[in-house]
Amino acid sequence: MLSRRKMFIIVTAFAAAHCGILFAGFFAPYTPATQHREYAYAAPTKLHFVDVAGHVHIRPFVYPSVPVEGDGFQYREDPTSTYPIRLFSRNSDGTHLLSVDAPAHLFLFGTDGYGRDIFSRVLFGGRVSLLAASVATVLSLLIGVVLGGVAGQFGGLSDTLVMRGSELILALPWIYLLLALRASLPLHVDPTKTLILLSVVVGAMGWARPARLIRGVVLSARERPFVAAARGFGASEWYLLRCHVLPQTLGIITTQAVVLIPQFIAAEATLSFLGLGIGEPIPSWGNMLSAFQQFQTVSSYWWMAAPLVALVTVSTTYFVLADALHQAGARINSGRSYA
Repeated sequence: MLSRRKMFIIVTAFAAAHCGILFAGFFAPYTPATQHREYAYAAPTKLHFVDVAGHVHIRPFVYPSVPVEGDGFQYREDPTSTYPIRLFSRNSDGTHLLSVDAPAHLFLFGTDGYGRDIFSRVLFGGRVSLLAASVATVLSLLIGVVLGGVAGQFGGLSDTLVMRGSELILALPWIYLLLALRASLPLHVDPTKTLILLSVVVGAMGWARPARLIRGVVLSARERPFVAAARGFGASEWYLLRCHVLPQTLGIITTQAVVLIPQFIAAEATLSFLGLGIGEPIPSWGNMLSAFQQFQTVSSYWWMAAPLVALVTVSTTYFVLADALHQAGARINSGRSYA
C-alpha cells in the first residue's frame, strides 16, 4: 500500500510532466520549427558555473559553440566569452523560462539533423501525443460506458452482442488493424486531419476492455438494495442505469482513463514512427523517433533518444498513478464492506 509520501511524489511527478507539456511554449527555449542549420546534430549544451579563469558565477552560463573545421557535426566551446542564462525573457515568440543571447544557443537535449532544439520539440511533441491519446481515451470510454452499461443493465441479446464484439476486438492484433485502417486513408493528409483521424481510429479500437469492466460493475450495482428499492417504486431501467448504476462506475472509469492514455500514446508513437501517423512539420514523439531507423543516428547521436525517455517516463507515471488509484479504491470498498 502506498504511503502519503510516495503518493505525493507520484502526483508531483505527474503534475510536473504535464505542466511542462501543456505549457511548452513557456518552458521551451525555441519553437519546434526553429532551425539552426549550422548546428545540426549538436550535442546538449553544457551549463557552467566556473569559467576558465576560475571565477565562480552565481547564474549558470554557456559558452558559444563553433563548428570544428573538417569534422562534420562536431562542435567545440569558445571560452573567450560567457553568456548567462536569462530567466523569463521575451522575444517575438513570447515569454520563455530560459534563454541566452546570441550568438550562444541553449540546446538542453541537443539538436536534430535540421538544427532544431530537441528539448523544445519533445515538449511540443508531447502536447500532440497527449492530445491524440486524450481524445482517443474519451472516445473509447464513451463507447465502453454506453455498451457496457446497456449490456449489464438489460442483458439478453444486447449483452451477447457486446460481449462477442469485445472478444473479437480483443482477439485481433490491434497494431496490424491500425496499420490497415491507416493504409486505407490517403497517404498525404493535412496534419490536423491526421491527428483527428488517428485519435478516432485508435479510440474506436479501444472500447472493448472498458466495456467489459463496466459491464461487470453494472451487473453488481444493479442488484444492490438501493437500486432494488428504486425499482420497487416504479423506476424504469433507463432511469436506474442513468441515476443509480452508472455513478457506481466512476471509479473504474477514472482508473481506465489513466491506463488507456499511455497505451494510446504508444499507439500514436508507433504509427508516427512508421510514417503512418502525424508527420512533419508537426512534432510528435513518434515521428521524432523515426530518426532511429538509421543505425548511424542510434550509434552517434544518443541524445536523439530523448523522445523515447519522455514517452517511457510519462507512461510510467500514468501506470503508477493507476495502481495508486486502484489501491485507494480497494481500500475504500473494503471499508464500506465492513461498515
